[in-house]
Amino acid sequence: MPKELDPLLLSQLRLAIMSFLMVTREAGFNELKEHAGATSGNLSVQIGKLQEAGYLEVEKTFRDNYPHTICKLTPKGVEAFENFYKDLKTYFNPGE
Repeated sequence: MPKELDPLLLSQLRLAIMSFLMVTREAGFNELKEHAGATSGNLSVQIGKLQEAGYLEVEKTFRDNYPHTICKLTPKGVEAFENFYKDLKTYFNPGE
C-alpha cells in the first residue's frame, strides 16, 4: 500500500523550492524565483510555509542597500524531502 505523502510538499512550487535546495543547500530569493518561475508574492508565501514547518531557515540582510534574502535547507527539511521521495516511490512499486 502506498504511503501517505507529506501534504506540505505536494504543492508544485514548494516541491520546486525544496528540490532546488536539495542540490544547492541554499539560494537567494531571486535565484529561487527564477528557477521556480514564480511571482515574488507567491514565492514569499510558500517560503514562509516551509519556514514555519522548520524545513527552511531564512536569512534577511541588505546588500548594496537592497534587501537580500537567503533560504537554507534545515536538517529537518532534508529529512522531510528524503522521506517524501522514499514514500513517493511506493506509488510506483506498491509491493516493495
